[in-house]
Amino acid sequence: MSLSGLSYAEPVLVASNTVTKEISIPEAIPAATNLHSLAFKPDDSPEIQEADLWNRIRQGYGIPNLDNSLVTSQLNWYSARTDYILRTTERASRYLYHVVEELEKRGMPTELALLPFIESAFNPQAMSTAKASGMWQFIPSTGRDFNLKQNMFKDERRGVLDSTDAALNYLQKLYDMFGDWQLALAAYNWGEGSVQRAIKKQQAAGLPIDFDSMSYLMPKETQNYVPKLQAVKNIISNPEFFNIALPKVDNQPYFASVDKTRDIDVRVAAQLAELTVAEFKQLNPQFNRPVITGNADTKILLPADNVEIYKYNLSKWEGPLSSWTAYTVGKNERIESIARRVGAQASVLKDVNQVPSNMMVKAGSTLLIPKSSQSADNDISQRVVDNASLTMTHDNTRKINVTASKKDSLTALAKRYKVSTAQIKEWNNLKSDTLKTGQKLQIEVAAAPSRRKNTRVAAISTPKKAIAVNKQTKKITVAQNKTHKQPG
Repeated sequence: MSLSGLSYAEPVLVASNTVTKEISIPEAIPAATNLHSLAFKPDDSPEIQEADLWNRIRQGYGIPNLDNSLVTSQLNWYSARTDYILRTTERASRYLYHVVEELEKRGMPTELALLPFIESAFNPQAMSTAKASGMWQFIPSTGRDFNLKQNMFKDERRGVLDSTDAALNYLQKLYDMFGDWQLALAAYNWGEGSVQRAIKKQQAAGLPIDFDSMSYLMPKETQNYVPKLQAVKNIISNPEFFNIALPKVDNQPYFASVDKTRDIDVRVAAQLAELTVAEFKQLNPQFNRPVITGNADTKILLPADNVEIYKYNLSKWEGPLSSWTAYTVGKNERIESIARRVGAQASVLKDVNQVPSNMMVKAGSTLLIPKSSQSADNDISQRVVDNASLTMTHDNTRKINVTASKKDSLTALAKRYKVSTAQIKEWNNLKSDTLKTGQKLQIEVAAAPSRRKNTRVAAISTPKKAIAVNKQTKKITVAQNKTHKQPG
């Protein structure tokens, strides 16, 4: 989905452990091929229907087939990339059963389960240039419209359960609006208002308002959006035609949910489930920080076979579940001084809180810091979770070394360098207000403004300009030549 016209352009290719054999693939789909014949090839064997999720998806197709040159072009693109198809379908195998279940509950066409193939290559961590996120690629505003929470601790646009529910609700709303699944898909990509305006324009011209007839009014991304889904649908329907062996996907749940009762570190949750952190995050990508917070409604997803393992290990666990608590940054506080106070490395705090090395946090921001003995049993409150924010600015200070003279005091140094005595003590881990002659100190002062450097721009990307100088007013006029857009 991309309501700004930009989408997750190239799917992230995640490394796979699957070993694939060398197989031949059609160099191109023959022009005479009837694409409708590729669109549905069910296996009527009861054993196959019961065991194979791919066949269950084929049995539930309900969107009219599209057959045009764009579908042929997309079929050529996908069928020439067998390894990519296999990597994506392997990732999809974790999520497909849940999506198909939800589609069937709503009576929606099951080929919609293939839509994340187009949106994100079934990568729930995918992020587009338009800031669309997750398997279903919600932009922030549309995510909020469908109650997907986005805060410092989690982004439900990436959550498997939450984003799937929101996406199917949105698609159903669009279908109810347009009465046509292809137009609903176009609106999912382009925006409902854009499709409505295109329909009015088409109606005013007395022309049909189906997707194929209207696609010339749409941006190229949307023109190709439904053909991409049709191409994937054709490949999934008849993988043998394309010499593709789809990975087996059992017609049973891949994962199950576990209720979270206390704050728990991602690392600890993975350890209790006997998973790697990477494996845990494949099912729980919505958690932004190393600790999973939230109330009793917060769910953790685990492979179905690991649920009992997790529960058993949790019942025997004697250590702390969470090692992090929330801290509100005070005025003029820096991460370095906070780190010294809590006995942590500043680089660790910056990494945990996703603060770049050249940035500093503003007062009022919420940071995660290690728990102390006093806060060991306390969870982060829901109020803090809901209202936490992290505001950053460029670090415009520099450290200087100062040697205290006989006449120097903390007060005198603070006044001289326009800082507070408390800051000097904190920066230097001082316990006393008294300085010794010759004592070495570090003080942070405002950095000198940097001079702007002239940036040399390559001539190939610089439009020609005509420059004229008015001798009386000394005013410089720059007239830029018109440039012509490259076709396509």
